[in-house]
Amino acid sequence: MQSVTLSRFEDVEAAFRHPALRQALYDEGAVVTADTLLALHGEAHLARRRLEARVLKADVFREYEREVVPHAIADALAACVQHGRVDAVAFGRRAAFHLTARITGIDVAPAQHADLLRLVTKFGEGATLVHSKRDKEEVRAEVRAALEELDATFLRAAIARRRALLEQLGAGAIADGALPRDVLTVLLRNEDRLALPPDVVRREVAFFLQAGAHSTSNALAHALHELFEHGARAPADLARARRDALFLQRCIHEALRLHPASPVAWRRAVEPCEVAGAQLTPDVLLVLDMDAANRDPRVFGADAKEFLPERSLPPGVLPFGVTFGPGLHACMGRDLAAGTVTRGEGERLLGSLTLFAHALLARGARRDPAQPPVPDANTARKNWARYPLVLEDAA
Repeated sequence: MQSVTLSRFEDVEAAFRHPALRQALYDEGAVVTADTLLALHGEAHLARRRLEARVLKADVFREYEREVVPHAIADALAACVQHGRVDAVAFGRRAAFHLTARITGIDVAPAQHADLLRLVTKFGEGATLVHSKRDKEEVRAEVRAALEELDATFLRAAIARRRALLEQLGAGAIADGALPRDVLTVLLRNEDRLALPPDVVRREVAFFLQAGAHSTSNALAHALHELFEHGARAPADLARARRDALFLQRCIHEALRLHPASPVAWRRAVEPCEVAGAQLTPDVLLVLDMDAANRDPRVFGADAKEFLPERSLPPGVLPFGVTFGPGLHACMGRDLAAGTVTRGEGERLLGSLTLFAHALLARGARRDPAQPPVPDANTARKNWARYPLVLEDAA
């Protein structure tokens, strides 16, 4: 297979924005991603993105920070902390899945949390199948079974509830503001326009569920690891991160720069085009080296490989680099996860990652000396399977 790799920051950024390049990294995980927002291209992608953007916007995210995140943190602490110890990966996954379930549109009772979380974890494994070290057909079979379970246990009831509300809206019995502000409601309200069959709705829901919980838990573990490593050299910074939420957000952004969810992005041309001097045709795989772009010394300085939360940045460069992807395929949940970078209209968002990390650091979290972190052996991505912590104040 012929391929071209881009690694300069400006080249990778330009490729992300090029309209003739479609997403290709998640083709392997089509069991989850086929016909989802992630995989669509062109007008079909734009139409669905515009609809879902009605939910994934700043005022909704502010509401989540104020009302949903505190409950998600409390639940994750209650479920994951045992005898003053907690696994940061499990904590992050448990806390994040509350947000993703709510914004996706899956109604889940407390007794069902563990079951939905198990399914979300499986969907994450399916979506990132290209990097899996397991037998891929075995994983696909497990994901198909998980999709059936999602449908039977959660999705049918969620759809029925929203259809009933939409009927009431049509009859004038309720106002528009009474509808849930979630992706599923938007899809059902526009299913005729979008021509969405049930299997696509199911995959879209599964994709959104895993996109938040899977990437957030990994990012949280990476951020804490970088912060503890940095804190061993600069203890004052670690102490500051425990008490200063804005500085902690800077630490989160710097860790996101060093650890994008995937080290690379893949693109294929839908028609012959030129990008950064490379001639591309549909049979050529374009590899965007996000790791290298985010560590480009021409942009981030000679110390670009180091974790420096208060790094100076050129104008227009975001502190997390291209981690969330610029352009039409930019992650729509970026502000929910990472918060806002500069103060604009309304209150500043800290982001769920900062709030999750603060919940642990404020309780004196430190690495468990009896249990070192364990890398995830099932994927080529440099993620942690477990990241054990001790909480000095577990109350």
